[in-house]
Amino acid sequence: MTVTFRLTGFLRGFAAGADAVRVEVQGETVRDALSALADRHPGVRDRVLDEQGELRRHVNIFVGADSVRATGGLATVLRDGAEISILAAVSGG
Repeated sequence: MTVTFRLTGFLRGFAAGADAVRVEVQGETVRDALSALADRHPGVRDRVLDEQGELRRHVNIFVGADSVRATGGLATVLRDGAEISILAAVSGG
């Protein structure tokens, strides 16, 4: 299946400046898609996943308009053609 990642500024430098990257995924989950993205752009993995391979606390991933934190995390099942957005969380006080 093919999915498209939408990358924000903090990740574009690790993807040759691209704001969108299409990848072929062998599998069906967000974790599988991230693995395919990281195979092409290795620097992305360490910015998105922690040392245990889980989503970093201050990174948000959306499939379409839905946050993966509400749809099964990295085990969220994807459909062919899905758009995945990776965003840095915004916080303040």
